[in-house]
Amino acid sequence: MGNVLSKNGKMFQVFSLWGGQLTKSTVRRRILELIFLIVIFLIFIPFLGTHRATDFAIFCIMVLSFDLLYGYMGRLSMGHLLYLGVGAYATGLSLRYLTTNPLLAIVFGILAACIAGMAAGSIAIRATGACFALINLAFNRVGWFLVMSPLKSITGGENGLSVRNLSFSIFNFRNPTFRFWFVLISVIFVFFFLRVITSSSYGVILRSLKEDEKRVRFLGYNTYYYKWINFVISASVAGFAGALTALNYGYINPNVLDVNANSGVIFACLIGGPGSLYGSIIGGIIYMLITNLLPIYFQRWELLLGVSLLLIVFRFRKGLWGGLESLYKRIMTQENPNQPLEKGVSK
Repeated sequence: MGNVLSKNGKMFQVFSLWGGQLTKSTVRRRILELIFLIVIFLIFIPFLGTHRATDFAIFCIMVLSFDLLYGYMGRLSMGHLLYLGVGAYATGLSLRYLTTNPLLAIVFGILAACIAGMAAGSIAIRATGACFALINLAFNRVGWFLVMSPLKSITGGENGLSVRNLSFSIFNFRNPTFRFWFVLISVIFVFFFLRVITSSSYGVILRSLKEDEKRVRFLGYNTYYYKWINFVISASVAGFAGALTALNYGYINPNVLDVNANSGVIFACLIGGPGSLYGSIIGGIIYMLITNLLPIYFQRWELLLGVSLLLIVFRFRKGLWGGLESLYKRIMTQENPNQPLEKGVSK
């Protein structure tokens, strides 16, 4: 960590479009990632329908935003749904009072979540551990209270808010097929955007903050600045998921700010594996499958959910994707036992 961080104090050293130097192998890998993201969501359409597959994709965006904060920077937030709710309500209210363009409304939703993240993050990132988690939980509860009571005349309170103007020119969000492809493109964009961030030297700093913040500070970095920037990016991506939620359902209610729903996002991140973009996608899909299919066959499905969480925490601490990566490395090491030694000698 020290060798990487001590080279210079710039925020970004290498920041290419695809998150690394473009070679034939990396381009081939990015194409395979693109195909993987498209296929994995197309598979569910025949079984679950277009609307539910769209819901799965939006939830994965939310998990990706949370993983940027928890998996890469090591900060557990129990109030991350605040920014999804801010994005959803900002999108719905802007379509009702400001614009008839859904794309512009999405921008308003992201900006509102970004501003909320800037304000809340400036306070929350001063804390660590349980204090950080509870501060965010408190902010989430405050947001829910504002929607339910002081701003009831605008937000509709517990009755919710219907979203108007869902179509503009060729952008027809009333069409389920269009919504699915728009959200799928959004997942791909968010995935590669976060790939760029986490593969850059900025991503190295985030992971270093997770391991040893004091050492990063000793090397001369303003850790408060980097944590705040990451918090704002995470909140903005969550706001994007909230904007898509508003357009997908055409209706918003205080449930988008439900503090209890934060456990689902945390659970999904743990299932897939913290600190992995693939893990966020896999964890988000598995969690949605569990919560949507298990209640059909098991009345006490929450019990199975809790048992699976215990198995993951005690047996698969890196999540399913991390476990698969470890298994792959173990197999490759057994097949080529001299390969690591040869690499070390050649360097």
